[in-house]
Amino acid sequence: MEAIQRKFIKKEFTLEGLDCANCALKIEKGVKDISGVHSSTVNFATKTLSLEVEEQQIDKIIVDTKERVKKLEPHILAKEKVERDHHDHDHGSLDKKILVRLVVGAILTSIGMFAPISGLIELAIFIIAYLIVGGDIVWRAVRNIFRGQVFDEHFLMALATIGAFAVKQYPEGVAVMLFYQVGELFQGIAVNRSRKSISALMNIRPDYANVLIGDAMTKKAPEDVRIGDIIIIKPGEKVPLDGIVVEGNSMVDTSALTGESVPRTLKEGSEILSGFVNQNGLLKVRVTKEYGESTVAKILDLVENASNRKAPTENFITKFARYYTPVVVIVALLLAFIPPIFISGAAFSDWIYRALVFLVISCPCALVVSIPLGFFGGIGAASKAGILVKGSNYLEALNGVKYVVFDKTGTLTKGVFQVTKIHVAKNISQDDLLKYAAYAECHSNHPIAQSIRTMYKGEIHEQAITNYEEISGFGVEVTAERKKILAGNAKLMKQRQITFEEPTDIGTIVHIAVDNQYAGYIVISDEEKEDAKKTIQDLKQLGIKKTIMLTGDVQKVGNAIGGKLGIDEVHAELLPQNKLEQIEKLDQEKHPKEKIVFVGDGINDTPVLARADVGMAMGGLGSDAAIEAADIVIMTDEPSKIITAIKLAKRTRRIVWQNILFALGIKAVFLILGASGIATMWEAVFSDVGVTLLAVLNAMRVLRMESIVAIQ
Repeated sequence: MEAIQRKFIKKEFTLEGLDCANCALKIEKGVKDISGVHSSTVNFATKTLSLEVEEQQIDKIIVDTKERVKKLEPHILAKEKVERDHHDHDHGSLDKKILVRLVVGAILTSIGMFAPISGLIELAIFIIAYLIVGGDIVWRAVRNIFRGQVFDEHFLMALATIGAFAVKQYPEGVAVMLFYQVGELFQGIAVNRSRKSISALMNIRPDYANVLIGDAMTKKAPEDVRIGDIIIIKPGEKVPLDGIVVEGNSMVDTSALTGESVPRTLKEGSEILSGFVNQNGLLKVRVTKEYGESTVAKILDLVENASNRKAPTENFITKFARYYTPVVVIVALLLAFIPPIFISGAAFSDWIYRALVFLVISCPCALVVSIPLGFFGGIGAASKAGILVKGSNYLEALNGVKYVVFDKTGTLTKGVFQVTKIHVAKNISQDDLLKYAAYAECHSNHPIAQSIRTMYKGEIHEQAITNYEEISGFGVEVTAERKKILAGNAKLMKQRQITFEEPTDIGTIVHIAVDNQYAGYIVISDEEKEDAKKTIQDLKQLGIKKTIMLTGDVQKVGNAIGGKLGIDEVHAELLPQNKLEQIEKLDQEKHPKEKIVFVGDGINDTPVLARADVGMAMGGLGSDAAIEAADIVIMTDEPSKIITAIKLAKRTRRIVWQNILFALGIKAVFLILGASGIATMWEAVFSDVGVTLLAVLNAMRVLRMESIVAIQ
């Protein structure tokens, strides 16, 4: 009972100084053990620690979290995230203190190597150089050992370099630590620049809002603007908040949200969303949402937190790294002591040196750093293309998609309905039939209802309507002008035992009955989207086994649209629960590793979106329901974005696996060379640092704009 009453809230911290993926894993695991913390996730790409914590203990947990991070990694500072913390430092700059230390260390090492000195003076120079260059690494290793954290990169480097001194390889001991520190420095710069590239890709956060107070204009932070305030958006400025245009006309660039290059025209009464860029006219806008609820804030939150849902590949590498390092240390110990015992003439110093080389090579940094960056880059690239992916797991799941299931209206068709035919029974005119239908549909927001009201030119007197009842999956029953009106599908007529003839027209049929007498029907037609047919063709070229359409429309209309688009299977006349049954049936038939994507509008299809392996909402721009319900949100109405999403997922996976195989392959080669005595510590450090840098640079390729454009 106590567990049920607990209330968990989300708390985020920025981890300043986090440039080591292994440190991120340690913090994630260490903070999770704090009492009152339900879950802990570190997003290495955005340097964010996200916690789910008990609300009653929030103050204590904040203090405990900061202390735990400081204890685990003294060089990392945990700061509470506040809404206005834009954190816009220069991520690519060199640390001058480290640079000075490395230069001094390098000079002393050169003196020790080339000056005509020997004995204790030579040893003293190398020890001083070593402490200047790597004293902090040794200190961290010692401190971590006392905290029970033995097998990390600091321990490996300290053990290897001190071991080099023990076997009188002084120059190598210092040089290896020097190379390691230089490598770490450049690795940090590469990682931070990749972070900056990702941030730049989603550079849609507004800096300010011009608020109109009386006749004066005041600059305010977007967070300080309230609903109902009037803001001025000048040409060239980012739109800071969602609102309605109350004055002015302009073209706006929507590419930051939708990935579309064609500007959109806005005029008085148009909805405008934060993240757009005003191009030419001056706009006066009434704010309809506070910043925290605005489109840009939700998109940024989704993208920045997407990596918290880790892909199976990331989880596998995390576990792999946890066991890999201890195993390598044990193998190194065996390599140091077993051969000299069993091989005659083998020197302990030679085999200890080989074991030390083996240790230097073993650091798993390349894997642990580049993989989360690869996935985060894929999510950032998708966002730039107008596709919001809520987690790395969903991005990876797209690689296994074999079945794509579509809703019809608003997904494959435009959802813009028009009345194309009015058929009346005896003793009623077309005008009267249309009037009764308009009265029946006056409270509905469905596009079909709107098309009927648009066709009816007369005025609807709402006070004349009584006993309004919406019958889910069937239609509407109302009383208007003292007549009982039924408007809906054929199932409604059959349910009420009203005699009628099934029409042969293609389109959505709305049957009308007045006082339990059949009055006629209205045919409403929808049009398929321009890129719908090509999307189905492209899906088949990508290896999709089956495309399926689920619709509440009549079978005849479903078959007509499905046949025209080339869809493999059509299921029509379905209620929401029937759509769910179809997904569950397909789930039982498919192979366990195959994935189902359901593409819907995110409002009516929430249960199906949640049940599919990947729920994809179409036309989610500005739709709260779509963003909440789906795993992936396509921010335009284009089915072709499904192809873009799958191609980006495949590209991301390809780059991630390139890094995994490249890193493991190089490690394996150098581990063998080190154990054989061919590779020295110099090559070992070069292989470790070099592989990490190349893996990070490779991970950044997914962000290249020309690649994103080519995929679309």
